[in-house]
Amino acid sequence: MSSPKVDKKSSDDSDLDLAADVLIIGGGPAGTWAAWSAANSGAKVVLVDKGYCGTSGAAAASGNGVWYIPKDPEQREAAMASREAMGGFLADRNWMTRVLDRTYDNIQSLINSNYPFRTDTNGQVLYRSLQGPDYMRFMRKKILRAGVKILDNSPALELLVDAEGVVAGAAGINRQSGERWKIRSRAVVIATGGCAFLSKALGCNVLTGDGLLMAAEVGADFSGMEFSNAYAISPAWSSVTKTRFYDWASFTYSDGTVIEGAGSKHGRSVIAKTLITQPVYARLDQGVDEQTKAWMRSSQANFFVTFDRMGIDPFTQRFPITLRLEGTVRGTGGIRIVDDTCASSVPGLYAAGDAATRELICGGFTGGGSHNAAWAMSSGYWSGESAATYALSLGQKVEERQVYGVGEAGLSGSGTQTFSPEEAIAQTQAEVFPYERNLFRTATGLDESLERLNRLWKEIRHSQPTDNSQILRSREAAAMVATARWMYNSGLQRQETRGMHKRVDYPQQDPNQHYRLLSGGLDTVWVRPEKAVARRELAVV
Repeated sequence: MSSPKVDKKSSDDSDLDLAADVLIIGGGPAGTWAAWSAANSGAKVVLVDKGYCGTSGAAAASGNGVWYIPKDPEQREAAMASREAMGGFLADRNWMTRVLDRTYDNIQSLINSNYPFRTDTNGQVLYRSLQGPDYMRFMRKKILRAGVKILDNSPALELLVDAEGVVAGAAGINRQSGERWKIRSRAVVIATGGCAFLSKALGCNVLTGDGLLMAAEVGADFSGMEFSNAYAISPAWSSVTKTRFYDWASFTYSDGTVIEGAGSKHGRSVIAKTLITQPVYARLDQGVDEQTKAWMRSSQANFFVTFDRMGIDPFTQRFPITLRLEGTVRGTGGIRIVDDTCASSVPGLYAAGDAATRELICGGFTGGGSHNAAWAMSSGYWSGESAATYALSLGQKVEERQVYGVGEAGLSGSGTQTFSPEEAIAQTQAEVFPYERNLFRTATGLDESLERLNRLWKEIRHSQPTDNSQILRSREAAAMVATARWMYNSGLQRQETRGMHKRVDYPQQDPNQHYRLLSGGLDTVWVRPEKAVARRELAVV
């Protein structure tokens, strides 16, 4: 693959030059819902995807549970209360209610559009389950029928802004042809997903934090980046990170002895501590009947493919496991949402899905796939609708504005030396993969990692990629380094244990730190607390 270098100060020499009311960057659930919503609001919409819209990303690779709750007050109350304590009471009931309502309505929309929902063994329709391949193929067709133009294999490299700093489009490349593209738009929705640091987690190797870096370059800020250390269980040889099934697992040492306290929901830290020094084995043998086995195979067929190929019965035979970092994909940190429209802090820029913070509905602990799926379709719907409203409210003179690209790190460094993207990625992974650094955090460990990450960032900022064919990989490397720095600076600031953020040197939750942490900046990262979130401990039984 080869791709020409993009000159950030020139936006008039692209091979493909398009105009749109709304540009959607990312073609997963959030991006496709945003595109559909924007198009149905009367906007001219273009969607660009790093891969092929409909097959790339975490959602397309497997089954997706959905936080879909009928409009029953008791069920809704239970659904909201169930995870508040786990998330450190940082979630917002108003946002939870909005997402439950919007998700319910969006599922009804899929029903009315004849989406092929599956049924259980009793013939009941499973509205809480979306099969990724079917779902994303369906959404691609849905947005094409709505008039959305799709550019596949066309990652964005940088955002465009006007003289006032208002976001006005993006520029990128086509991965197959190497052609440059530029799209001037009145509004942009970033739906690029989170950052899993190329950990080989299922469907996540296109999720390298690109949208977070682009957002930071135009001045957007983030929230909850300390809650970005999610690890998922997978077979040691596999990328399939479907942790739900390990609720039925027993975990043992090499000799078959049970590891006390190890578990999928509440004992993952025990597994991690054990993996630091020795292998861990699992077997799905805890109360699994034949009906449950059939449900597992129908809901997550790809979970069993690797076992079947190797002749392993995971219900009767032990197999080695590992924990793969899912980072901000299953964490809750991301671009800060400033109001109900899913706008960022920068005019013209909106965020949806895993690229945006999910603290609003999950607080400081992952909601897993179901909450993320509900957030993706809800925030996608709102951001697309709002971006269209904003875009269509602008006068015709906006078409005459001069725009320019603002991408720098990994794209057009200020020095003459070169750097290796692969080496930079490996160095970043060495800081974020180890459990003893990212899962079990200490001030010493965070400081040491940040010292190395800051040096690496400076090197990238003052270097050029080794050659023009490495532009995309260079930007991915820069995005991963930047994401790690926001994560660890935020983790250093939160001197307590709350949600998935575990400080070994501050093992208790501190009521005086009952607030969200905002962060941002590139060469100099800043972190500051947002106002305290209303406490609801007394409402939780």
